[in-house]
Amino acid sequence: MTIFDLRVKETVNGYLAELEKHFSSDIVSFYGPIGPPVDKIFRDFIEKLKQDFPGQERVTIFLTTPGGLVETVETLVDIIRFHYKEVYFVVPDYAMSAGTIFCLSGNKIFMDYSSSLGPVDPQIFTGRGYVSALGYLDQVDRMIEKSKKGDLSDAELVMLQDLDLAMLNSYEQQKNLTITLLKEWLVNYKFAD
Repeated sequence: MTIFDLRVKETVNGYLAELEKHFSSDIVSFYGPIGPPVDKIFRDFIEKLKQDFPGQERVTIFLTTPGGLVETVETLVDIIRFHYKEVYFVVPDYAMSAGTIFCLSGNKIFMDYSSSLGPVDPQIFTGRGYVSALGYLDQVDRMIEKSKKGDLSDAELVMLQDLDLAMLNSYEQQKNLTITLLKEWLVNYKFAD
């Protein structure tokens, strides 16, 4: 390791120690999208942290994420809540979609004037990227309403015919899972006291 690398490591470790002291907790930094294989990596990291530094009952997670999959968030919350009684989130920049859901599983959320949480909108991975499940459901509902009024265009009819009903069902399941988790987590953790 070069002298520069050692200095960077010493500096980071110094700030980490200050944060641990300030929050009286273990510190975890999470930066990036939330989806497989993050859950396995996260579990291994938390288990190693608890093994190396046992006894801490609080964790503070510094979170910056564009979002991801609600199922992965559910797994991350299960992992954290297995190991910690209290969970704090610090959002220095943004936590969108699944990141917002993740934050709402915590006991406290710390943000500053420029931090942001995104809409709670389950995302579905299509193979090419993530898409809004609610966006699909809203558009289908809109087209069905237009159809009832006789205002559906030929182009919209073609789009409706091409929709995969199994995918629409999975979008509905994502929506329902998100609602179920938020109801549980907000009552049990965020607003418990």
